[in-house]
Amino acid sequence: MKNQSKKDSQRASELKKVLNTANYEYYVLDSPSIEDAVYDQLYRELLALERSNPNLITLDSPSQRLGGLPANNFQSVQHKIPLLSLDNAFNFEELKDWNLRIQKLLEKELSQEKDMDEMISELKIDGNAIALSYVDGLLIRAATRGDGLNGEDITANVKTIPSIPLALRFKQQPAWLEVRGEAFLPNKRFEEINKMRTANNEPLFANPRNACAGTLRQLDPRIVASRNLDFFAYSIYLPDHWKSKEFNVKKPENQAEALELLKIAGFKVNPNTEIHKNLNSVKRYFDKWETKRHRLPYATDGVVVKLNDFKTQDTTGFTQKAPRWAIAMKYPAEEAPSKLLKLSYQVGRTGAVTPVAEFEPITLAGTTVSRATVHNANRLAKLDLHSEDTIIVKKAGEIIPEVVRVLTELRTNNAKPLSLPKRCPECDGDLVQENNEAITKCINEKCPAQLRGLLRHWVNKKSMDIDGFGSKLIEQLVEKNLVTSIASLYKLDEKTLTKLSRMGQRSAEKLILAIENSKQQPWYRQLYGLGILHVGESNAKVLAKEFRSASKLATVVNESPELIRQIHGIGNEIIDSLQNWFTSKENQQLLVELMDVGLSLKATESEHIIAYNQHLDKKNFVLTGTMTSLNRNEATKIIEEAGGKVSSSISSNTHYLIAGKKAGSKLKKAKELKIKILTEEDLLNFLKQEPDLYGKT
Repeated sequence: MKNQSKKDSQRASELKKVLNTANYEYYVLDSPSIEDAVYDQLYRELLALERSNPNLITLDSPSQRLGGLPANNFQSVQHKIPLLSLDNAFNFEELKDWNLRIQKLLEKELSQEKDMDEMISELKIDGNAIALSYVDGLLIRAATRGDGLNGEDITANVKTIPSIPLALRFKQQPAWLEVRGEAFLPNKRFEEINKMRTANNEPLFANPRNACAGTLRQLDPRIVASRNLDFFAYSIYLPDHWKSKEFNVKKPENQAEALELLKIAGFKVNPNTEIHKNLNSVKRYFDKWETKRHRLPYATDGVVVKLNDFKTQDTTGFTQKAPRWAIAMKYPAEEAPSKLLKLSYQVGRTGAVTPVAEFEPITLAGTTVSRATVHNANRLAKLDLHSEDTIIVKKAGEIIPEVVRVLTELRTNNAKPLSLPKRCPECDGDLVQENNEAITKCINEKCPAQLRGLLRHWVNKKSMDIDGFGSKLIEQLVEKNLVTSIASLYKLDEKTLTKLSRMGQRSAEKLILAIENSKQQPWYRQLYGLGILHVGESNAKVLAKEFRSASKLATVVNESPELIRQIHGIGNEIIDSLQNWFTSKENQQLLVELMDVGLSLKATESEHIIAYNQHLDKKNFVLTGTMTSLNRNEATKIIEEAGGKVSSSISSNTHYLIAGKKAGSKLKKAKELKIKILTEEDLLNFLKQEPDLYGKT
C-alpha cells in the first residue's frame, strides 16, 4: 500500500511538471511541444490520481486552474507594495513637461544637446491591473488594484488564467516575490463572448476592458475560466541580495532586466518594448504604435514611459497618487459627430451654471453617450454653437464627454445662436460672471439646485457617507420643502419619510439610523461635506489636522489668515474661499444649527492622535491580551490609520508588541526575539507624541 502511494505521488509530481511546462510553452511562449490530445490524456490521468488521493493536490497543480465553488464575496486585502496608478500625458508637450520635472528632481541641467536619462517604453494594455503574491515560489494571493493600498482578493479567479504561473520556474526560489501586470481579454475572445450574449438576449459588454473587469469579479471561478483571460507582467519585486544560481541571474537593476527576469520566472511579457536615449525616440515609438496597435490581438490605449534605472527611479520617488518616474502617454480620445438636440443648463452646489449639450446618442470609447459638457459661457461663445448644429464629441481622458468643435459647413440657414440665459434656470435669480473667472454663477443662496447639489455632496461616501440618499429622494425632499439645509436632514423622522414615493417603513428606519450614525464621522469629513469652494478632500484633511474645530478655523480665517497661508498646498484662492464662506451669516447660522442637531464640528482625541502620527509607516504591531480603555478593533484602527500595520503573529519583522492583561505565548516569544513591548497606556502615549519626537521613543 505504501509502495503504491509512493508511486502515485511520484507519478503525480511528474505529470504536474510536464503539464505545467506544456502550459508555459503554449500560453507564454506560443510554441507548444505536445499535441492537445496527449495533453488531455495526461491531464485526465492527473485528475484521476488526485481524486483517488486528495493529498496529492497542491497549489501548483494544473487542476487548480479549473476554479472551485462560487465565492460569497471578495475579501479586502492590503497590498504589500502599493499598486499606484500613473499620471497621464496627452501630447508631446506634456511629455516634455514631465521630462523637465524629472530633470529638476535629479538636479540636472537640460539642454537641447544633452540626452535625458535612459528610458524604456512599453505598450499600455487596456485591461485591469493585478497584484500577484508568491511565497517560496507558489502563488498564494492575487488582488485587484482597489485604491492602490487595498484591493480585493480574487485568487481563485486569477488561477484560471493560464498565462499566470501557479509556481515560479526557479529552482532556487525567493522567500517572497510580488508581480504586477495587466489582465486583459483578447479582442477575438471579446467578440465571441458578445456574440454568445446576443444569442442569449443578454446585455453586451461595452469593450474588452469592461468585460475583463466584470470577469475578474465573477463569484464563480468556472465562469472566469470560460472567458479565457490573458495576462502580461510588467513589474517584479523580490528580496535584496537574492540570486538564482541555475539561471545565473540576480535582482534586476533596471526595468529592462526586470522584464527579462519575469520571462525566466515563467511570465508572459509584452514583446513590444523599446529603450530610448531621448524624447524624440520616445515620440517615434509612440507615433509608430498609434496605427500599428489596431493590428494587435488586444486593446491598447497608449504607451507607458519609464526611467529605466531603478536607482534613478528611487531618487525621483512618488507623489501621493503616482510614481514620478513613469507616465502614460495616451492616444487621442475617440471622437464622433452627432446632431445637437438642445442645450440645457445645470446649476451646481456652488451656483456655477454649466451648459450641457444634449444630442443624438453615439458610442465613444465603448460606451453610449447623449450628453456632454460645454463647460462655461466662454467656451460656449468660442464654439459658436447654434441650434441643430452637427457637433464633434470626444471623451476627455476617455471619461468625461465634451463638445470639441462644430461642423459649421453643415449648419442650416435658420439655425439660432445659443448662449447662457440671463436668469438662473432653477430659481430665476441673478446670474453673475466675475471678471477674472470663466464661471457664471447663480448668487441666490436659496436656489434649490444649489441645495440639491450640497445635499448630494454632504451624503456621499467621501463626506458623511449616509447610505440610502439617492438623487430622486433628495429631489423630493427639496421640492416638498422638507429639507432646507444640510442641518435639517437631521430633523427628519420615519413618519415624514414614509409619506414619500418609494419609501417604505424599513427603508425609512434604515435611513434615519444612517443619518444618526453619520454624526460620528471625523471632523475632516464634516469640513469637506460643507462644500466650501476649492476645499477638496485632501485640503479638508490638512485644514482639519491644523485647526481642530470649526470655531478655531473660523477664528484663524478671520483674524490670522497668514497661519493658513503657511500650510503647504494652501494658496490665496482657498483662503479667499474660506473667508467668503465663514463670513456669510447664512453659513454661520448653519454651523450653529449643525451643532444643535448633534454634529461635533471638531476633532476627537483619537482623530488628533491619527492626524499627528502618519509617521508609523512600515511599523509592524502585534496585539495580545485584554485591552481596557481601547478594544482590539479600536486599537487596530488607530494604528492602521496612523500608517502602521497590525499582524496576528509575532515574527522578526515585528517592531512592537502591545501587551494587554493576561498576555500569553506572544509575550513570551516577543521577549525571546527582543521585540519592544508596550502596554496599552504606552501605546496611547507613544501615539500622542509629535512626529519630531518619534525617533527618540
